[in-house]
Amino acid sequence: MADRVRVYFSTRERDSVGKYLSHIAYADFDKGMKKLLGVSQHTVLPLGELGCFDEHGIFPINVVRDHDRVIGYTTGWNRKVSVSADASIGLVYSEDEGHTFKRVGTGPVMTASLSEPFLVADAFVLRRTDGYHMWYIFGTKWKKFEENEAPDRVYKIAYAYSEDGREWQRTGEQIIANSLNEDECQALPTVFHHGDRYHMYFCYRQAYGFRTDPSAGYRIGYAWSDDMVRWTRDDTAAGIGVSGTGEWDSDMQCYPHVFESDGKLFILYNGNNFGRFGFGLAQLVD
Repeated sequence: MADRVRVYFSTRERDSVGKYLSHIAYADFDKGMKKLLGVSQHTVLPLGELGCFDEHGIFPINVVRDHDRVIGYTTGWNRKVSVSADASIGLVYSEDEGHTFKRVGTGPVMTASLSEPFLVADAFVLRRTDGYHMWYIFGTKWKKFEENEAPDRVYKIAYAYSEDGREWQRTGEQIIANSLNEDECQALPTVFHHGDRYHMYFCYRQAYGFRTDPSAGYRIGYAWSDDMVRWTRDDTAAGIGVSGTGEWDSDMQCYPHVFESDGKLFILYNGNNFGRFGFGLAQLVD
């Protein structure tokens, strides 16, 4: 929409048995990101059907202008028995400027494969003249760090290419080097071209202890590339870090998204407790 910035986010509610469901909503801001114009009060995208990959929730949605409509790549998830959840990437479209979305089909557009066994999620897509480029995450393992606790997941960032936005070519290879250790979790890549390079912001954390130990929680990471495939990681150049004690993002910064508005580059991100207290905004300063 030409007169505003629409920010999609995920909400949570409890179902009839007390477990969480995740829904998509949005908030509209003026182009300068200083005034809230409104928040959706309707169903933007209903949850998936019984037994489908997005039956229990929809997490991030990345929208892309595609000719006369808007397409979106969702992260749908469903509960499991041996582990907490699995996820796949869905494809949706909107013909009313992102007010509501419909599914292209009831199944995912990308899901588990031979080299990506579970947790295929967090798609970010750029549409270029040569096709569609996607950065996403895939799970590498579930691991028990303590005998009496539930297993935790490990996931990495990968790349895929498509000519039509539906059929994707992927290698299942990690493209962002680890910084913490081999069990580092990497999530929600966002990519943009600025200057003469491509830049990626993402978040990363320890696989265990992140729920209670602030030092193990999510931080914002950064990498750059000349070809969108091979990346050099340099978190010291991210230009953003957690705030001082007691602030809304003092313990955690996660789920970044970079976008341009009126010639300015902004980054949206969540703070403590995975966004329980909302999302924040920062502006890129050269």
